[in-house]
Amino acid sequence: MSATLTLIAVVSADGFISTGVGVPWDLPADRAHFRAYTQEKWLLLGRRTFEEMQGWFQPGHHPLVLTHDLKLEVLHGSTVSTVPEALRLAQRELVCCGGAETYEAAMPHAHRLVITQVHQILGRGLAFPEISSREWEPVSRRTHGVDSDHAFALEIVTYQRIQRLDLAA
Repeated sequence: MSATLTLIAVVSADGFISTGVGVPWDLPADRAHFRAYTQEKWLLLGRRTFEEMQGWFQPGHHPLVLTHDLKLEVLHGSTVSTVPEALRLAQRELVCCGGAETYEAAMPHAHRLVITQVHQILGRGLAFPEISSREWEPVSRRTHGVDSDHAFALEIVTYQRIQRLDLAA
């Protein structure tokens, strides 16, 4: 039995996760949410995202790095060459943390999306895959306005994949 797959990301109002390196926002409310959501979970990351997150991982995290370099050393984790392989290794829930290519590979396998929508236009960068209203429905939403710690308003939206009945069955 394979794990369920959740994609978690911070996305600009125009659909970008980054302008090239790292996350372009410092949003303490989102950072706390991200840490709480990923605590004690298996994490799927691309190699570059894994390298950018060095020093961030907490005890209980199980990083799985999606890469062609299967000799890459992953402390407290391992490498995988496909998303289905990662789903077989993970227990319970696998949380995809990026980057753009990893999100693209994981999207067809995802059950849930946890998206922090930042009310800022980046105008360019690395895009998050399209969230189609035909495939995804929002099931919860938390908002956070601009304040002394947050230069931009944000909404944390959880989406579930819409289950369609197969009428041919």
